Amino acid sequence: MTDPNDLPLGAEVDPRPAPRPQHTVFAGRFCTLRPLDVVRDAAPLYAGTHGDGRERLWAYLFSGPFASERDFAEWLTERAASEDPLFFAIEVSGTAVGWASLMRITPEHRVIEVGNILYTPRLQRTPAATEAMYLLARHVFDTLGYRRYEWKCNALNAASRAAALRLGFAFEGIFRNHMIVKGRSRDTAWFAMTDAEWPARRSAFEAWLDQANFDANGLQRRALAPLRG
Repeated sequence: MTDPNDLPLGAEVDPRPAPRPQHTVFAGRFCTLRPLDVVRDAAPLYAGTHGDGRERLWAYLFSGPFASERDFAEWLTERAASEDPLFFAIEVSGTAVGWASLMRITPEHRVIEVGNILYTPRLQRTPAATEAMYLLARHVFDTLGYRRYEWKCNALNAASRAAALRLGFAFEGIFRNHMIVKGRSRDTAWFAMTDAEWPARRSAFEAWLDQANFDANGLQRRALAPLRG
């Protein structure tokens, strides 16, 4: 009979569950994350996501685009009330310019995912876009004590896959025929970051976001990925 002590087993870890994330406010230098407010946010978010190129903006998401601002506001009301996914508006200069959520929250294993991310053109490719992801990751690891932080996207979504790698998530593989979304087959690309990796990721984020990393025109002096060494 095999002695259980001779079997390879994982490292012992603290088995206590992590706290569930709650709606709160995260204030950075470039942006603020806060709970969605439908009265305040529906109009600017609808305008920012339903102009030219809206089909491309919503292509890989589960919903949208919407036929009217009223339809969008009803959808946003449901998102604001949800606890998993837990949605946050991303605000720049007092206006919501995107959103993201913490989702598939599994406190007993201390695993959580960031997803349902939509950046309007005003937010895309700005320091605020990166800072929003930093603020959520810092909350997940440093405040709540999660061990694993996931990022998943349609495997055809090249922009999302590139963003995951830039932000420090490691690619873990493709789940084939994972979902049917808007009547189309979806393979899902999986990425993750662990608590052991987070300190180096945090240092890189903070060095990149530092005021000294931007010139007088607001352009970065050093890219994010090389700052991780």
